[in-house]
Amino acid sequence: MPSSLYHKLLNTPDVKLLLHQVEDALEAEAKQREEFYDWLSPDVKAEFINGEIIMHSPAKRKHSNSTEYLFMLLHTWVNASHSGEVHMEKALVALTRNDYEPDISFWGNKKAESFTQDTMRYPAPDLVVEVLSKSTESRDRGIKFQDYASHYVQEYWIIDTDLQIVEKYILNTEFMEFREAARLTVEDGLESHVLPEFQIPVRAIFEKSAYLETLRNLLQ
Repeated sequence: MPSSLYHKLLNTPDVKLLLHQVEDALEAEAKQREEFYDWLSPDVKAEFINGEIIMHSPAKRKHSNSTEYLFMLLHTWVNASHSGEVHMEKALVALTRNDYEPDISFWGNKKAESFTQDTMRYPAPDLVVEVLSKSTESRDRGIKFQDYASHYVQEYWIIDTDLQIVEKYILNTEFMEFREAARLTVEDGLESHVLPEFQIPVRAIFEKSAYLETLRNLLQ
């Protein structure tokens, strides 16, 4: 908790009453969250954020293509290098209060070793990728940006398919917040902080021919 907010609460006369109200609200929210788990099915893409179920609308072709291209490149590299595990979209990331289905998630071996074939809720990834859309951008840059950082996600990529840009953020562990490490265009190369030997041209995320060439190189 930021120190300014902490001291403001301590100096509030009715802080105990506020805390009781918050506890009651969180208890009710926890029950709603359990109902969300019971309701959620493999054919539904939805997230649970601050007590609200967020349904996702169908994605545009450019969104789906970029997500698939990057996932396949990461998946190929991670499997070949035995670096961990990577999933696309339907892996439910269960954090302290909220549940997300990132477009792409990567966990290193230390976390992935705890996964079983029946795992349905995953811990905070080491790398998260969100591909922007009009309906998700405010959350990708807002609550998720804060929540991923506070749960020790080491690296966060935000992909803009309209501008064909990749924003790369690295966790500042001292302040538990992301700092922008790079803003990359199709003329640049993309390297990962948590996968230091993973290197691809940014163009391969947006253009099929560049993707196929990069995939062939990774397979070799």
